Amino acid sequence: MSTPPNDPAARLAVTHHESAHRYEGRLDGELVALADYVPQETDRGTALAFVHTEVVPEHQDEGLASALVDAALQDVRERGLRVVPACSFVRLHVRRHPERYADLL
Repeated sequence: MSTPPNDPAARLAVTHHESAHRYEGRLDGELVALADYVPQETDRGTALAFVHTEVVPEHQDEGLASALVDAALQDVRERGLRVVPACSFVRLHVRRHPERYADLL
């Protein structure tokens, strides 16, 4: 099944703001979602501990949190880092998709 062209999750532009320790999701330039993290050194290397994920109320239930976390985790993988899913949403998302994210833990 293809994604409808007006699907907000498909239009979400995700950027990484390393100095703020945050991934941000924007729709048409408006900040609508964020995922905060804390960098950590672990016995397996550097990890980003995701501690908070949020979507503005008027855009909840549109799949934006999942789209944001998917993009953030892909960036973490590309950077050769690991993930500590401290945030309940990120933890649930990783559990629901172990085939995609088990290697990051």
